Amino acid sequence: MTQTIAPRVRTLVLLILAVAGALLAGAAPASAHAALTGSDPAQGAVVDTAPAQISLTFSEPIAVGDDSVRVLDPKGERVDKGDPANLSGTTYSVRLLSGLPDGTYTVAYQVVSADSHPVAGAYTFSIGAPSETTVSVSAQGSDDGLVGWLYGFGRYVSYAGFVVLAGGAAFVLACWAPGARVRAVQRLVVSGWLALTAATLGLLLLRGSYTTTGKIGDIFDLELLGEVLQTKTGAALVSRLLLLAAAALFIAVLFGAYARTASTGADGDADGAKKPAEGEGEAEGDGGEPDKRDLTFGLALGGTVVAAGLAASWAMSEHASQGLQPGVAMPVDVVHLLAVAAWLGGLTTLLVALYRGPVETPVGRDAVRRFSRLAFGSVVTLAVTGVYQSWRQLGSWSAFTDTRYGQLLLVKIALVAVMVAVAYLSRRWTHRLAEARISAAEEEKRPAVSAQAEEAEASKEEEKQPAGTAPVEASDASEAFGASEASGASGASESTRAGTGHDAVRAAQLARQRAAAEAARQKRLRDADPNRFGLRRSVLAEAGVAVVLLAVTTVLTQTEPGRTEQDAKAAAATSSSAAEGTGQGSGAVSLTMPFDTGGRNGKGVVSIDLDPARVGDNSLHVYVEGPDGTPVDVPEVKLALTLTAQDIGPLPVAPDHVTTGHWSASAVQIPMAGDWKVEVTVRTSDIDQVTVSKNAQIG
Repeated sequence: MTQTIAPRVRTLVLLILAVAGALLAGAAPASAHAALTGSDPAQGAVVDTAPAQISLTFSEPIAVGDDSVRVLDPKGERVDKGDPANLSGTTYSVRLLSGLPDGTYTVAYQVVSADSHPVAGAYTFSIGAPSETTVSVSAQGSDDGLVGWLYGFGRYVSYAGFVVLAGGAAFVLACWAPGARVRAVQRLVVSGWLALTAATLGLLLLRGSYTTTGKIGDIFDLELLGEVLQTKTGAALVSRLLLLAAAALFIAVLFGAYARTASTGADGDADGAKKPAEGEGEAEGDGGEPDKRDLTFGLALGGTVVAAGLAASWAMSEHASQGLQPGVAMPVDVVHLLAVAAWLGGLTTLLVALYRGPVETPVGRDAVRRFSRLAFGSVVTLAVTGVYQSWRQLGSWSAFTDTRYGQLLLVKIALVAVMVAVAYLSRRWTHRLAEARISAAEEEKRPAVSAQAEEAEASKEEEKQPAGTAPVEASDASEAFGASEASGASGASESTRAGTGHDAVRAAQLARQRAAAEAARQKRLRDADPNRFGLRRSVLAEAGVAVVLLAVTTVLTQTEPGRTEQDAKAAAATSSSAAEGTGQGSGAVSLTMPFDTGGRNGKGVVSIDLDPARVGDNSLHVYVEGPDGTPVDVPEVKLALTLTAQDIGPLPVAPDHVTTGHWSASAVQIPMAGDWKVEVTVRTSDIDQVTVSKNAQIG
């Protein structure tokens, strides 16, 4: 049975890592936690005159820099001047150059929300009339590339390191004191400390590039690092590093002085009712007990303070610090993180103890029962704090299914339910393990009786030996054999001494071999125990779900809360409705088509603007330009609209001449939404004309 454990463990671990990696790869860090809820001019609006400034309103306060807001003209040239300014609360503005010509302008912004996440986006508005623009509105944020992926991975490693560090120490102090002397447990907790420290340093270096340029080369930019240290997130990361220095001292005491005082009971538990192993120091109840209690209390108090401080470094700089009731949300978030660490970190330590613990004193039922109670309390705490956090971040039942945050939260709840179900199976295996321990204790009495019988039989055999003789043991036989070998050679005494030294070395080798064989035998017996094997499998399954759960939690911290997402959608819908009410819809269609009638001065470009490009009344503008881009008049321009899929049209449109190169028509009726074909006929002389066309989605 033991031969099949290692391959199964490796396969399951690889599967767990693959699933976690897929979750992290699919977690787009670009999901912002502050949303643009309004702007002036509004998105897609067409204003008559150029505004003096652009204002943007967000769902929460943001941090802005020199290039946080850029306004680009149709050719891609910047037309903003000065740094962005905070008008009031969450509204920020940037001034524009004077005398801006007509056309479509692009507003691109990249800021940092108050909960430390970068926010990037862009939209357009037009002055006079829409025009063709060379600027792409699908601006890539600084967190979309390799730097964003590395930052997300660093966050996952930091959470995992904290869970292993805090949860492993809690398991040793609260559940299994002898674990402080187990090398595998020591390596696990120290690995958690190293992972959290390395991830924190990495996040500190990545932070500047993550929130600005997104370039790998800027990771070691000292100027950016200096700016990061002046932010709330930078201060939180530095505080985390200082607390990790205190955590290093805690680990040294835990695996040093505390490990020397931990007594090991017969089943591997720190049970005061059991006798400590021989040579392990004072038994429970002796004079050393008060000192041990004081050391345990001091470590528990100090460890809790350090762990709470580490958890607060997340709470004070992320979701909990913004939005509703931050004064309540931050302490709740700290308690939530501590409960996660106690449950998942303790579970990881139990798994290591079951698979890598000492053969002589394996982790026993009492330690598992203590952890079961600790895990139950953690789950209750997670349920209470999770309900509050869900209400705060979602705000409505519909956000569970309508927002990405709510959908991920449903996945997290399902994973927690699976873990609780598997934990129930673990409790059943623990109960069976306890019954098996009782049976084993009864069986231990039998070998003792057999040993007494063997001694009695041996004494009878001695009485049967002739007088003056003694029973020959194996060692005596080997010595006699060695003496007979040396009797025929000169220098018998020296050969005898050499033979005796050789036998001592051989005896030591045999003793080591017997000890190794006995350890292997005990390990086989331990692993062959079906109850312990079942407990190991159920705990391994719990740990596998925990890895995926931690990945989902990391993605949640990088996802825009459901309440914010719904507020942004509502604000956008209100803005769109207001724009449509003024005849400035956000769905305006612009088409540009070159033409050539074949005659003299017959080449040029015709542009069509249909606003708001929806079912009902629309306004239409036609612009004709020559090859050099200057407006030109032609004898005639006419249009026709056709919806081929529904066999509607052609619907003729005869625009009126407004000014040089400009025609317009109002109340153009679009009866149905669909992919419409827009045909334009341009006549440049009495005999030279041409018809050009393009398709556009209207409605």
